[in-house]
Amino acid sequence: MIIGCSEKKTEPKSYLEITNKQQIDSITQTFVDREIYPFIYTRLEDSNGVVAYENLEKNQRLLANEVIDGDSWIRIWSMSKIVTICLALDLMEDGIISLSDSVIKYIPEFSDLKVAVSQDSLEIASVNWYEDDSLRKEPCPIKYVENDSVMTIVHLLNHQSGFYYSTTNVGCLDSAIADKNVATAENSQDLINKLALLPLCQHPGSYYYYGMNTTVLGLVCERATGKTLAELVKERITDPMIIEGLAYDLPEGATMLPRFSGKDSLLRVANGGELDIFGQDVPDYRPEHKLYLGGEGMIATANGYSDFLRMLLNNGTLNGYRFLEESTIEDLTSPHTQKGNSYGYNGYNLWVSGEPYLEKGRGDKGLWIGGGYEGTHFWIDTKRGFVGTIMTQMSWVFDGTYGYSKDDRIRGAIYQPWTKVEYKD
Repeated sequence: MIIGCSEKKTEPKSYLEITNKQQIDSITQTFVDREIYPFIYTRLEDSNGVVAYENLEKNQRLLANEVIDGDSWIRIWSMSKIVTICLALDLMEDGIISLSDSVIKYIPEFSDLKVAVSQDSLEIASVNWYEDDSLRKEPCPIKYVENDSVMTIVHLLNHQSGFYYSTTNVGCLDSAIADKNVATAENSQDLINKLALLPLCQHPGSYYYYGMNTTVLGLVCERATGKTLAELVKERITDPMIIEGLAYDLPEGATMLPRFSGKDSLLRVANGGELDIFGQDVPDYRPEHKLYLGGEGMIATANGYSDFLRMLLNNGTLNGYRFLEESTIEDLTSPHTQKGNSYGYNGYNLWVSGEPYLEKGRGDKGLWIGGGYEGTHFWIDTKRGFVGTIMTQMSWVFDGTYGYSKDDRIRGAIYQPWTKVEYKD
């Protein structure tokens, strides 16, 4: 008999082999050492959820006492969109809503929305009015006209409905949405009331313009079911698929990392109002604040978000539960907008990379890609069977010539052993 000896436990090994970890680590470290980003946490998981690669680089001056890993809560902003879109597609499979449904069927408060156009009748989003911030002031060269089309759910999915952020560079539009302070709306009804007082920036269905369309889609889901987005995500996504680390409210006892900015060419904690996508304020993630922004309002851990991505990778299933049909995943990732772009196309707010990603050493063609306002990023590789997340919390990147290439450079290094193509600017 041998006493005091136990069987050694071994971690499961991923089928995805990463052979150049030091090269990937070095590229990530450069972004942090140059104080362009406060931290970067990168994680790759295979289709079984086994971690094939992870790395953290962080700024010791700002984050020496912060523990950052795959279970840290991150503000994911627009990475919320694909969650809300998948939820809406699930409701469509159940016959609760449909692509052709009119938005005002569920939100009649939007019946009288006007459209902001220039004085010569060009729609706002098609013209770059102000290249100089000093010109962002009243009066604006616009007028409001009657909406000439029916806004449908498919317009919301494709960012063709006319809802926008306070970043149009048209002063009176930006100030109007900022004055409404939508992130501080008390609840969904208050948000609807605020949006009903704003114009659209285009006639629905006319073209693609990125904005609050997915948040309005979330409001439609709430009205159609009589449940909040938080309830719907829990009942239809996180509970049945056993996903932890994807939510609207910060769990009790958990903390959030600071918001950072490089606006002054110095990495520092962001000042109030610097994240101005909604104006002065941003989502607060307090459980008592019953406002759920389907396009911007979620928080997640890299671990939990990777689980959600693996559902998409596995054609709609996770942990033995089918959430979406394979035909729905095919529709989600088929070309819907930006079809003439050589770099790729949009499915339903999911970018599918084109040939230049391979040619320029930024990954491969056919990747499903998305990201968020504070620098979060994800992609899904169906060819090799893995998902990737790159997490940080940074709004203004001061080094525009290099800093905004973070995701392409890190992803490019990951793919270099497979593609044999080095990153090109």
